[in-house]
Amino acid sequence: MSSIYGLIGESLSHSLSPEIHESFFLKTGVLGKYGLFEVKRKYLHDAVLGLKALGIKGANVTIPYKTEIIRFLDNMSDEAEKIGAVNTLIVKEDKIAGDNTDYYGFGMTLDRHHIEPKGKTAVVLGTGGASRAIVQYLLDNDIGDITLVSTHVQKAKEQFPGLSIISYEDLHCINERDILINCTPVGMFPNMKDSPVCAAHVAKFKAVIDLIYNPKQTILLKSAQELNIPAINGLYMLVAQAAKAQELWNEIAVDKKIIELVYLQIDGKIR
Repeated sequence: MSSIYGLIGESLSHSLSPEIHESFFLKTGVLGKYGLFEVKRKYLHDAVLGLKALGIKGANVTIPYKTEIIRFLDNMSDEAEKIGAVNTLIVKEDKIAGDNTDYYGFGMTLDRHHIEPKGKTAVVLGTGGASRAIVQYLLDNDIGDITLVSTHVQKAKEQFPGLSIISYEDLHCINERDILINCTPVGMFPNMKDSPVCAAHVAKFKAVIDLIYNPKQTILLKSAQELNIPAINGLYMLVAQAAKAQELWNEIAVDKKIIELVYLQIDGKIR
């Protein structure tokens, strides 16, 4: 009998998660079905309780619930607690545990593109749930310097104490840095003509990572490519974090070759 998994979020019509997880099921021999669970904010707690009631084995969590869902969980992994955001739920023995596989997916993306954060300088755009995992990974891997850019500077300073926080208006003060990472939805389908920063800012970096994967090439990444700067989208991270979720749900190890196969399969289907 197949186990049921799914994605909890607010608007999920363009999600690639079902296709990614169904591919992992086939390649790992896990009997599973993966669905999309669109949930209104006022029903989020009910949705979490529903996972237990319906016998759902595990779920992913996406925008805008990665931090809000924490208060409804029975426990969290050390990583998720340190990050302060959850994107994966494990249902076991009538308890729901939260974890954060974005952390691992981002790390595997850096490894795949031979980007070593140790001693480097990074600028992270956005201070939401996605950026929390990226910031924590960079700190855990000895980033030399990190600056966060936020539209809500004071609130961000409370969320990220001890880190440098600036506004988008102050970006012109940034000198040359190593890595630019976009953790905002700016430039994502359907608003594909938008970019969080202009090409003049992009030119100050040696590598640009955009967590967006739809479209495959955002305006931000196009600007980097035109400047001959390595430009990396978020698709591999999406696939890699899904693989980590599979490991947590089913207590298996997913080989990197399988992750690469799933990535190439999905990459070939999107523009």
